[in-house]
Amino acid sequence: MNKSDLVDAIAASAGLTKVDADRALKAVIDAITEELAKGEKVNIIGFGTFEKRKRAARTGRNPKTGETMQIAAAVTAGFKPGKLLKDAITSADKD
Repeated sequence: MNKSDLVDAIAASAGLTKVDADRALKAVIDAITEELAKGEKVNIIGFGTFEKRKRAARTGRNPKTGETMQIAAAVTAGFKPGKLLKDAITSADKD
């Protein structure tokens, strides 16, 4: 599913126009992004938690040449799924 498909699904589910659904999705993404940029967690009960994570510097290997190289430390966004999401995914695999 890409963004366009997601907008279509939101519009159908919420009874919104595609334009309004796109605005709503953009607002959610922007709000999550702003909070993560401030170093805050975003917890959506039942769905999951978005948080800022630090990744330490490490030694890696260039897959093309096999040569070792240093990978710099980085800050990235992380997501931990909530119980309802985990349960939904797990039950979908059992079918």
